[in-house]
Formats: sequence, structure tokens, C-alpha cells
Amino acid sequence: MLDGRTILARSRVVRSAARNAWAVSWLGPGVERPRPHPSEVVHDAPHAQLRRFTSSTPTTGRPVLLVPPLAVPATCWDLRPGQSLAAYLAEGDGQQDRAARPTYVVDYGDITFADRQLGFEDFACRIVPDAVRRVSDLHGGGPVHLVGWSLGGTISLLAGSAQPELPIASITALGTPIDYGLNASARPLRWLDERLGSRVMTAPTALLGGVPAPLVQLVYRGLAPTRELKKPWFLLSNLADTETLARSEAIDQFMAAMPGYPGRLYHQMHTRLIVRRELATGTVHLGRGVVVELDRLVAPVTLVGSTTDAVASAAAVEAGTRSFPSAATMRYVEVSGFSHLGLVAGSAARHHTWPAVVAQLEAADG
Repeated sequence: MLDGRTILARSRVVRSAARNAWAVSWLGPGVERPRPHPSEVVHDAPHAQLRRFTSSTPTTGRPVLLVPPLAVPATCWDLRPGQSLAAYLAEGDGQQDRAARPTYVVDYGDITFADRQLGFEDFACRIVPDAVRRVSDLHGGGPVHLVGWSLGGTISLLAGSAQPELPIASITALGTPIDYGLNASARPLRWLDERLGSRVMTAPTALLGGVPAPLVQLVYRGLAPTRELKKPWFLLSNLADTETLARSEAIDQFMAAMPGYPGRLYHQMHTRLIVRRELATGTVHLGRGVVVELDRLVAPVTLVGSTTDAVASAAAVEAGTRSFPSAATMRYVEVSGFSHLGLVAGSAARHHTWPAVVAQLEAADG
């Protein structure tokens, strides 16, 4: 016979499961309302909004600028409470071993057909460098740490190479493929390009002005087919686990908000990075007279790769240790069990990848 405590506990589980079942249903309000970490806009311009995350404690150390990829909302740095690298950096831990830092993010906003002529040179030679200078000016002209995820890491590394005089304290790139020849997700594109040619491969995106947001979202979901196929069972088996459902919901909302790629930038990514592997060879030709020599980058660099990342293989990330020979220091950190998004916003990131970021910041500060 069940005692009172057991009956009460089971009734709570049943009530929680019932509430969550309604929340995740088509008509439901969702498991958790968005709770972004507070931030304030310090500069606003098209595709170049600069925000500072507020902190409840005094901040110390050199400032950090978070650089998102293209075709991804800037919320990747602040997915939800407990999955926010921005909050982790801006709030610290109240102890001397991890103090709160001034933390900023550059937000590109929506990408539309009107932005089809935006290329890597716009982001790596203008938007991000301007953001670096603005943050530096707000902190007495001192150097700024760059932390980029995926193509955000690519943009950061290109910016530091194209303009080595920028006040950059360090660059940390999470899940940033350098040698696309070692990246399994790029092999189908390379195989097709060898047979059809780059002109044919980029003709549809040229016509559309880029890669539309719905297609970006579809491709990203397609890179994790198991998650999509098992999702109904996952929701059903976790109906009583509100935290797990909230994490899954945050990822779905994040993917639903993905913008598209500008046409020019996608063409550059396909021809220069994926097919010709120019990041691996050391010289990137961006057009409009912009040629970036990677051996000009002098800032300290840390690369973080995951052996279970379906978008950026660990080998493709590690290849970057040979592409920047003039970097003050070069460090590669390898983890396992993390997806591409999980590197920056996974529930276990605070125990693995985030400390690696902080270690780089502290080493460069020293």
C-alpha cells in the first residue's frame, strides 16, 4: 500500500506532465517564456548593432566581444538561463577565480534579398573591426577579446589577419572549420562542385540573392536527423521533466529564428573556403581587391573543436593550428559529446568549453 508521501510525489509528477503536455502542444503557450540576459544598445547601425550585457556585479579585466556566425541569430550566446555564455562572462561567479567581465555582442540582424551583395569583407573588414574599436574606446583604448562561434570565428580570424593593428587581446574560435577538406559535412558540396563547377553550384543562390532562411533552417535540422526523428518520443518520455523540455524548446526557437546567408558571402564560402580551402592554404581572396594573408594575424588564438560535431569536424578545426604561424600563441582544445550548437549553448558547456574560453581570456590578460 502506498504511503501519503509517495502518493503526493506521484500526483505532482502527473500534474507536471499534464501541464507540460499542454505547453508543448500545437495550441500550448510553450514550456518557458524567453528570459534573455539584460543588455543595452550602445551603437545601432544596419547589420552592426552593438549591445553590452549588463552585470549585477562590478566587472574587471579586458572586455569581450562575442561574434556570431552568419545565418544564426545572436541569441546563440544567450539561449536561456544556464545556457548563456554571455551571462557566464558578464556575471562571473562572485569569486576571484572568475570575475565578471565587460561583455558585448555584435548583432547582424535579419538578412534579406536587399543584402545579397554583403560579403566576408563587409563583416571581417568593416562591421567587426568597427565594433572592436568602439568597445576599445569605451574601455580607454585597451585591447578587446574576440570570441566567435562557427563562421563567427572565421570572421574574427579574418579581421585579425586583415587588420593586425586592431586592438585585439585574443581570439577564441569555437567550432570554426579551417580546412573544409577535412569536414565531412562539406564533402557532398565538394563532390558536386568537381563535376558541375562552381558557377552551376552557386547559380540558384545568385538568383535568390542568397540562401533563404527556411532553407538554412531545413539544412540545420537535417544535420541532426536522429534528433528530429526521435523528437515525438523524446517529448513524450520527458513530459514530467520541465527543464529538459525547456532546453529542447529553446533549441527549436533558436533554429526557427535563423536568418539567411547573403548571396555574395555564400558564394565566397562555397568557392573560397569549401572548394579551394583557402583558409587552410593561408591566403583568402575575397574580391573587391581584398586579399587576406593569414600569417599577418599576431593575436593569441585558441581553437575549440568537438569530435562529435556534425557541422565542423575536430580535424577541420585543429587544422587552424597550422594556418596562423605568426599568432602570439596557438592553442587547440578538443572536447567530445558536444554538437555544433552545444559547444556554446549546451547544458554541459559551462563545465567544458566555457572554462576553456575563460582560460584563454585570463592567459591573454596576463
